[in-house]
Amino acid sequence: MKIALIGYGKMGHAIEEIALAKGHEIVLKVNIDNIQEFTTDAIKKADVAIEFTGPETAFDNIIKCIENGVPVVSGSTGWLDKLKEVEDAVKDKDGAFLYSSNYSIGVNLFFEVNTYLARLMKDYPEYDVQMEEIHHTQKKDAPSGTAISLARQILENLGRKKDWVNQPAANNEELSIISKRVDPAPGTHVITYTSDIDDIEIKHTAHNRKGFASGAVVAAEFLNDRKGIYSMRDVLFG
Repeated sequence: MKIALIGYGKMGHAIEEIALAKGHEIVLKVNIDNIQEFTTDAIKKADVAIEFTGPETAFDNIIKCIENGVPVVSGSTGWLDKLKEVEDAVKDKDGAFLYSSNYSIGVNLFFEVNTYLARLMKDYPEYDVQMEEIHHTQKKDAPSGTAISLARQILENLGRKKDWVNQPAANNEELSIISKRVDPAPGTHVITYTSDIDDIEIKHTAHNRKGFASGAVVAAEFLNDRKGIYSMRDVLFG
């Protein structure tokens, strides 16, 4: 499989290492220093693109891939206000797109645990819930995309929380997400249900970027030769 890496920072390098070890070929590597190489001819050489950039550039990068008929796996966060436009473009071009806020296999299993626990806790209002997420100081967005995904799952399944806030909650209908930026910290997410009697806590801690990079390559393998809009849940659970 021929892969274009749109975004060639630490994550791009980790993805490249895993992709090459699995026998894939990297046909394009784009970062801020060589953006002029991100041409129509160059992107069309790829079977699939893996896009890990930032909130300012992700949308344009994704659209460029889709318009040139290249399936794209994106892990960029902070741009989801334009997700509907991307989905419309995929449908219009009969393309393929896969988005996840986190490609780690462990995190996606954690998503399932979080959803299930929120459903269980729905009938026990004596438990309040809050979240903490810790990342390295170079992370550009807060809360993390993974934290937002976890929060949405809680809001959808718990019932008694109406919105999340990136600060201590002001009332019982707010889900508090506390963001901390500490080096080195690839990513930790903790969800705690608290009552007067006890606490129930679930936690995921990443040790390095390998889990994210490996999952992104698996997602690219899944998306190759497919059409439509997918998530990591499709990759892992069908």
